[in-house]
Amino acid sequence: MLILGIESSCDETGVALVSWDPHAPREQVPTLLAHALHSQVSMHEAYGGVVPELASRDHIRRVLPLTQTVLSQARCERSDIDVVAFTRGPGLAGALLVGAGVACALGAALQRPVLGVHHLEGHLLSPFLSQDPPQFPFVALLVSGGHSQLMQVNGVGDYRLLGETIDDAAGEAFDKSAKLLGLGYPGGPALSRLAEQGNPTAFKLPRPLLHSGDLDFSFAGLKTAVMTQARKLGDDLPARCADLAASTQAAIVDVLVRKSLQALDVTGQRRLVVAGGVGANRALRAQLNAACHPRGVRVHYPELHLCTDNGAMIALAAAMRLQSGRSQASMDYAFDVRPRWPLDQLDADLIAQ
Repeated sequence: MLILGIESSCDETGVALVSWDPHAPREQVPTLLAHALHSQVSMHEAYGGVVPELASRDHIRRVLPLTQTVLSQARCERSDIDVVAFTRGPGLAGALLVGAGVACALGAALQRPVLGVHHLEGHLLSPFLSQDPPQFPFVALLVSGGHSQLMQVNGVGDYRLLGETIDDAAGEAFDKSAKLLGLGYPGGPALSRLAEQGNPTAFKLPRPLLHSGDLDFSFAGLKTAVMTQARKLGDDLPARCADLAASTQAAIVDVLVRKSLQALDVTGQRRLVVAGGVGANRALRAQLNAACHPRGVRVHYPELHLCTDNGAMIALAAAMRLQSGRSQASMDYAFDVRPRWPLDQLDADLIAQ
């Protein structure tokens, strides 16, 4: 069975094709045949952030050519597609509508069923496409864009929220701090690169909620501290920018690592899955590996090229949902999108429908 996945939740258009054998054991992971991705970074750079209307229009231009590219790479025809999956939410409403509309139109034209997928579930399951896939159960650290969450994952669709973002997420802290330092857009990767040249102990920055006793996150106070320190430096900021970037990254990573270890202790799990864009951060990976190895904890990550939003994770999540019996693809081509959609409520919402 071939599943086409379409991702259009924000500023990346992703399309992928995954192969899944319905008769294979449930532990057998579906196979990624091909995927293609277009990033809108260069278009949004001039505005210092994502412009939703421009993002939606660009998805319209990109999604069908990317679909043809993926089919060509996999040496398949449109008629070979068995299921069309798309990101239903969360994300930008207009951008989500593009992917949902194209997916449902394609499904109707081919007379194939369609399936809406939760964007964060795609991120959470993306490490199953890596060279070292995890096994259920595990603790998941989801650090994607405006989301920072810790979840206990017992199986596909069986998620228990352990802690989440109260205000700014880790990705937002990276991006907003980078903007305060004049690093442009996208800020997170730029700050991480600059941090490699700086001293992470140069500035004493807060670690919000580090000793809160719960597993929630809050990075708004850190952003304010970075702004205050940048103003204090004044004309000296350019010379100390790398040190401030390194100190900022150290504060974010410290909180993510400490909270992840607490989550492992609370649940008794010995597997940690890290997913989402911030999961590509080298400092985070290094410190998690160093902290988890002595505890006998296995840490699993997506391949670097699958940390960003992509169609592969959407096709995979659809395949694993069908494989587990958690979802059924539908021949009903009426669609809606869910710009706000808590992951821990996913199955309850689907049952309610």
